[in-house]
Amino acid sequence: VQLQACGGGLVQAGGSLRLSCAASGRSIGMYTMAWFRQAPGKEREFVAFLRWSTGRTNYADSVKGRVTISKANADTVYLQMNSLKPEDTAVYYCAAGIQASTTPRDYTNWGQGTQVTVSS
Repeated sequence: VQLQACGGGLVQAGGSLRLSCAASGRSIGMYTMAWFRQAPGKEREFVAFLRWSTGRTNYADSVKGRVTISKANADTVYLQMNSLKPEDTAVYYCAAGIQASTTPRDYTNWGQGTQVTVSS
């Protein structure tokens, strides 16, 4: 499955952004779709996942209550981010994997990343 992420940009603290990730090549019905982020000099970290078949979601503590992962349609996942903080600044990656995991190595397919910059 190929993944194409978009929707990043520059926003002021307290603002909102919605990221999209479109999948192609095969059905994602049996996959878990996830978002990770990576700030300069830091490791890639988990943000949220959505188990496509069950709708089960999971969020990192750092974004819980501010971020929502959801299905846009049969092959696109959203990441709605509200009340953004400067520490949310990172490149955001969508990923697809068989396991419902918070670990990057469990995901086999990755999008190209989209930059989110939050100014203070």
